[in-house]
Amino acid sequence: MLLNWYLKEHLASAVRIAAFIGVFSLLCFLRNVPQDVTVYMIVLMAAVGAAGFCFHYGKYRKHHLVLALLAAEPQGKTEALPEADGLLARDYQQIIASYERQFQEEQIKMEQKYRDMMEYYTMWTHQIKTPIAAMRLLLQEEDTPLSREMQSELFQTEQYVQMALQYLRMEKMTSDLVFARYDLDALIRQAVRKYAPLFIRRKIILSYEPVHCEVLTDEKWLVFVLEQILSNALKYTKSGSIHIYLSPDAPKTLVIEDTGIGIAPEDLPRIFEKGYTGCNGRADKRSTGIGLYLCRQIMEKLSHTIRIESEMGAGTKVYLGLDTVSL
Repeated sequence: MLLNWYLKEHLASAVRIAAFIGVFSLLCFLRNVPQDVTVYMIVLMAAVGAAGFCFHYGKYRKHHLVLALLAAEPQGKTEALPEADGLLARDYQQIIASYERQFQEEQIKMEQKYRDMMEYYTMWTHQIKTPIAAMRLLLQEEDTPLSREMQSELFQTEQYVQMALQYLRMEKMTSDLVFARYDLDALIRQAVRKYAPLFIRRKIILSYEPVHCEVLTDEKWLVFVLEQILSNALKYTKSGSIHIYLSPDAPKTLVIEDTGIGIAPEDLPRIFEKGYTGCNGRADKRSTGIGLYLCRQIMEKLSHTIRIESEMGAGTKVYLGLDTVSL
């Protein structure tokens, strides 16, 4: 393939060489140059031409391989370009170097803007917790239907803030991971305890018995996933129950099953996409389409798996595969 490209690019040169040899042969014939001398000269020119072709093709091939390598990883590699063998090649390399400098300058500016944005929103998510905590204390001073409803809405606000904070932390999640062996029941109880008031207020039955399972994971991030799954189950279960148990068919696979409204079949393939809310989210109006996306990203970085089965009007099952390679 490379040889074909080379021949196409140098076809004119080959035609000129062939024409020169033909003219030379004709002149030798017209001047009655001995035939053996003519043949010797033609063979000599052909040998010199073949040697020149091999040398030039080798140089062409070397340049191509270097450029192909740079094309795979173009950033910061202009100094590795083949040495310019002409004025035009040098001009092109200077243009490329100029573009690379501009690109690096813009990249530095964009990275700085991104860091500033991350710092601002991280600071905001932390600062907003203070007025939320103050409002919770004020609402706890009285126990009325209105105060309970306001506490519920405040709880949802706090959940959205927590989701935003986790979303920001996802960028550097790998450096934040602390793997250890944990009692899965202890992690489940953390998530259930957080949503206990909602279970009571909405009169949703929780079916859960200790699973007696130990998992290798990161406590903070896995608890966040459990909380998100429970939050979704409570949001879309108006009445009925939520069951938490280990799957009998797969090792260390936790199942969180609800009897809620279910998920439409056309939505199931896309529920882990960022920002996708589906039919249920559009009806709820408050769905962000971020929760399940975060769950999938976190589970993958924890070397866990997550999948969902659902049927409209019958409920949803979330399978959390917590089996990992032993460290």
